[in-house]
Amino acid sequence: MQQPIDVNDPQVFATIKENQYFDRKSARKDTDEIAKHIIAFANFAGGKLVIGIEDDGEITGFKREKAHDIEDFKQAAIVCCDPVPKVEMIEVPASNSKGEDDSILVIEIGASAERVITRRRDKAVFLRQKDKSIILDREQVLALEYDKNQRRYEDEVDDRSSIEDIDLEVMARYKAAIGTDSSDEQVLRSRGFMRDGHLTNAGILLFAEYPPKFMPWARVRVLRYDGVKRETGRRLNIVKDRTFDGPIPKVVDGAKAMISEQLRDFQFLGEDGLFKKVPEYPEFSWFEGMINAITHRNYGYSGDYIRISIFDDRMEIQSPGKLPNLVTVENMRHTRWSRNPVIARTLIEFGWVRELNEGVGRIYDEMRDLFLDPPEFTEPNNASVMLTLKNSIETRSKRQKENLRDRVSNDLYGTLSEYEREALQYVFGRGRANVAGLANHMGRSVKVARKTLKSLVDKGLLVWHGTSTNDPSQYYTLR
Repeated sequence: MQQPIDVNDPQVFATIKENQYFDRKSARKDTDEIAKHIIAFANFAGGKLVIGIEDDGEITGFKREKAHDIEDFKQAAIVCCDPVPKVEMIEVPASNSKGEDDSILVIEIGASAERVITRRRDKAVFLRQKDKSIILDREQVLALEYDKNQRRYEDEVDDRSSIEDIDLEVMARYKAAIGTDSSDEQVLRSRGFMRDGHLTNAGILLFAEYPPKFMPWARVRVLRYDGVKRETGRRLNIVKDRTFDGPIPKVVDGAKAMISEQLRDFQFLGEDGLFKKVPEYPEFSWFEGMINAITHRNYGYSGDYIRISIFDDRMEIQSPGKLPNLVTVENMRHTRWSRNPVIARTLIEFGWVRELNEGVGRIYDEMRDLFLDPPEFTEPNNASVMLTLKNSIETRSKRQKENLRDRVSNDLYGTLSEYEREALQYVFGRGRANVAGLANHMGRSVKVARKTLKSLVDKGLLVWHGTSTNDPSQYYTLR
């Protein structure tokens, strides 16, 4: 990703390509036009705007015919923007294209984290996208206000709703969780879920019997695929498909139960040296990922719903809406931010959400502890946030092999044959093995499997369990 230029060199400004963080404009532009670009940078992530250089890179400064006075541009942010963004003006000496001593004006623009900046005269809102400053329509402005927490979708009231829409079972659970016996309406009003007899959007999402009546996109869809990719048409490979569209507490319960049913079990060697049966993914990782998607999704974005896709080698948890301006896929592990703080607070009271985003860090820890690749956060099509948890057989085998090498000395491991290494890994991954099972796994004869296992016993790596060589239940474990 291109970053702002950190030097104020006229020749650099004249030759580099304009991008999301940098633009140059002629001094013949009026202050309203310059304000447009100041606003666009402020509403994005900040940037640098240079006045006195043409689009083609010619340095024309402020001595060119029809150029405006430099002082006009120095006042542009104050006169033309509302509220006034953070800017720093730097006048830099330069030689213009006619060889005259001249200057350019460098405007350093800071990001506006909490307010949408508008143009004072017409309230127009602009945003930087690639190398352009585009005007936003009302829906886009609303989304930007939500991102900056200037306005929160969850706090808005839906006049079509009433106390009659409440799911009484969920309401009772909530009152038990917070320890009150007040009336439903009193609790909803005191907690900010109801105003003037109508529910807020947060109230609808959390407590309404059927939220899609008001927000058709308020649902979670869980899909189980056969294989590692999506197929269509005759090769459609969806084997399970359920949609959960009740109040959030019931959505969480239902989706959690279905996902749990779809996951496989593996053998895993614990810190105590004993083998344990563990799920395909650490439960905390996928459950926290699902809760984060439900808690922090952009509910003002009506084009999609939360989708959880389970493949043979991975799970994808996709939540509609871009990350807010303050958060990136690089810093989200440590950045403390909530798009829907009321919903987050309520799910904390239900016992599902950890405060201050601490759960994201634990997702990484839990995946690492089960020898899995780190979780991956991405923004598909720049319109949603996706968490991918990988669990391919190849990845698990690789991680288990690395862990096995930590338990067997390098000198001893180096003396093992290819068959012995494969057999040791097989026993390590399953906790125990018999001759027939190993033979089937290796694709070799029973004689080869028995000889390999006996060799590992002789080398002190495996332990044989049985009453005699003819015992049908005999097996081998790791020493």
